[in-house]
Amino acid sequence: MIILALGSNLDSVFGNRFININLALSYLQKYGIKILKKSSFYETPSYPDKSKPKFLNIVISAETVLPPVDLMSVLIFIEEKLGRERKIKNDPRTCDIDIIDYKSQIIDFNYNNISLSVPHKKLSSRNFVLFPLKEIQPSWTHPITKEIIDVLIKNLPEDEKKSILKVE
Repeated sequence: MIILALGSNLDSVFGNRFININLALSYLQKYGIKILKKSSFYETPSYPDKSKPKFLNIVISAETVLPPVDLMSVLIFIEEKLGRERKIKNDPRTCDIDIIDYKSQIIDFNYNNISLSVPHKKLSSRNFVLFPLKEIQPSWTHPITKEIIDVLIKNLPEDEKKSILKVE
């Protein structure tokens, strides 16, 4: 099983943030990624600049035969198809898809001169990943730290716990 996090904080030519994420889900399925579970939508302030548009996020569990590098290729293709432009790190975007967990493996790889790590290096500090992940995988354990999801959420700063809103 793999875990993917999807987010959007800009409208696209296709529509609003909800439409962007739902289109991304349909593209994932079109490219052979079987969605097993999907969390509710969650809204959070933009990071690190809270004055930017708020993010809408979901987490899914899925199955694929694609190895991580090929999966990343599909994810970036979908992001670009939905109008994502990579100019400045953490800029608002129409679509962002991250590999959070890939079959509980610990993997480092390069894709187009980008160094990537799975599990995602910052997942333990991201409320917009942890809360939806707990919803769909309440017994999930971090492959490196071996901490259960409840401990990771408990360790979040209080403002991070309060700044996330379920919006479905």
